[in-house]
Amino acid sequence: MRAVVLCFSGLDPSGGAGLQADIEAIGSSGAHAAVACSAITIQSSQQVFGFEASSASLVRDQALAVLNDLPVAAIKSGMLGTTDNIAMLASLFKDGAIAANTPFVLDPVLVANSGGSLGDEATLVTAFADLIPYATLLTPNTHELRALSGQQDLHEGAKKLCAQGAKAVLVKTSHDFDSGDIDQYLYVEGEMVHHSILPRLEGEFHGSGCSLASYIAGRLAQGDALIDAIKAADNWMQTILAAADQPHSQEANSQLIPNRFADRQP
Repeated sequence: MRAVVLCFSGLDPSGGAGLQADIEAIGSSGAHAAVACSAITIQSSQQVFGFEASSASLVRDQALAVLNDLPVAAIKSGMLGTTDNIAMLASLFKDGAIAANTPFVLDPVLVANSGGSLGDEATLVTAFADLIPYATLLTPNTHELRALSGQQDLHEGAKKLCAQGAKAVLVKTSHDFDSGDIDQYLYVEGEMVHHSILPRLEGEFHGSGCSLASYIAGRLAQGDALIDAIKAADNWMQTILAAADQPHSQEANSQLIPNRFADRQP
């Protein structure tokens, strides 16, 4: 069957982010998405109102059902919501339930783009220290990178996260809205190995980070080298963001929902 990516993330009722973004992005990459739901959120495309996390035992059982059934070729995690869920995922790697050398794209979600808590940030940051060493690629936004590393400078932050065990860190300036084009830097084992400049599209987007991380995971599952997977994801992201859907909200600054099938439409 197609290469399988097992995703750990929360359910977004609007379909813009979370598990639905993962499923659509991975499917668009050519892989198959399997999911372990870590939380049920209450949110629109514009705002998070609350969430209820799944228990660590429930998420673990979901994951084991998939791991014992399907040929999982990559792991992707987004919103985990609780320190117990973060520790549980780390234990799956430590105990060998997830095969050694399985690519793992870690999107360390702390706060939704649309605003609203997705867990207590300080405790999540501490808990992520045990999960980061298993990451093939860490894809924090600028807020998350600074929170996880304790560094304001993005480059120093990436180096510190590599020193904490992440094999690679993708630095994206898309959340620094005072900048022009989007600079993107890939650090591998503390050294910058790739720099790209992407055009900044007008507007803000709900679920762009989930989509990028999941597409990369899908390409890694199919055997792409890391830089090749990132380049493919960047090209795909430009297409789906340019074709993003406008929600019903009439607010001028309302977030758009990426059209993750835009590359397949006439």
